[in-house]
Amino acid sequence: MKILDWYILKRYLGTFGVLILLFIPIGIVIDLSEKIDDMIENEAPLDAILTYYFDFTIYFANLLFPILLFLSVIWFTSKLANNTEIIAFLSSGVSFSRFLRPYIIGATIVCTIALAFSLYLYPNASEGYNKFKYTYLKKGRQVRQTQDIYTQVNDNEFIYAANLRTEAKIARNFTLEHFEDNELKFKISARRLRFKDSIYTLTNYVMRKVGEREDVIIKKNSFDTILPFNFEALIPVNYIAETLNYTELNEFIEKERKKGSGLINTYLVVAYKRWSIPVSAFILTIIAVSVSAMKRRGGMGVNLAIGVVIAFTYIFLDKVFGTIAEKSTFSPFLAVWFSNIAFSILAIILLQKAKR
Repeated sequence: MKILDWYILKRYLGTFGVLILLFIPIGIVIDLSEKIDDMIENEAPLDAILTYYFDFTIYFANLLFPILLFLSVIWFTSKLANNTEIIAFLSSGVSFSRFLRPYIIGATIVCTIALAFSLYLYPNASEGYNKFKYTYLKKGRQVRQTQDIYTQVNDNEFIYAANLRTEAKIARNFTLEHFEDNELKFKISARRLRFKDSIYTLTNYVMRKVGEREDVIIKKNSFDTILPFNFEALIPVNYIAETLNYTELNEFIEKERKKGSGLINTYLVVAYKRWSIPVSAFILTIIAVSVSAMKRRGGMGVNLAIGVVIAFTYIFLDKVFGTIAEKSTFSPFLAVWFSNIAFSILAIILLQKAKR
């Protein structure tokens, strides 16, 4: 690697690191000022608060990673352009593609680190962040689906519950249907189901066994039994996908797909973003260099203004299409990768223009 490569690479990684270190404390201060009253009111212990802000740092850095990287590249490349250093590089016989090489090396380093964070460190931070939020900041808010639960618990059995009380582990208007070769073999219903000490207690229990000529019906006021599902697994928290590492997330999605979960698109969006956000480092780097390598009459301010518009457009499209996929039948894969695909086309156009 030559002097030019080291010079740009150090600027690339150094500016990005400074922006991360600058914005994270600002984010912590703003977050603390907004939530300090809730923390005091709900008596959050100091060690829980400190752990929360450690997790918040990772959560916040992962969230703002694309925008901070983009702005850092815009910033130091604009300085190079204003100091006519880029003109000097290119005038010495270095092609624009060769000039891009240290940027691509830097993007590869950042992408690798971001990928490790996204696949393995971010899930742990997200779990701690969300647990604290719903324990001390949004106390009493529902974090699980509790109405009209219908799911497949294994290859043969489906359950339905009109209402769930998660803390008491109680389900009302409960039904379990057992199928074999697509034929209903028996059906269990109860006005109330309660889970305690690994035992399910069914009140107003009715079991209907389907016979060839006539059905057999068994009724009991109360009946204790073991059922083929775990009450907690039946209703995972809404943010469960964010708290699983990549291997666990894939296994979880497969189980939820078999169960016919209505939140499967939400889980897929989370899984695809684990890869799409780190990969965006390459796309945003090329766009940033293409926009800021040219010396403009308005100076660095114009480049930064253009960069902010492009960065927030990227984030906006990512959020909008992610929400559409979660709330509709729109492809989660296409929704998550739409921003990268659209901005890849923009990167190619701007790069060709910059080369000229």
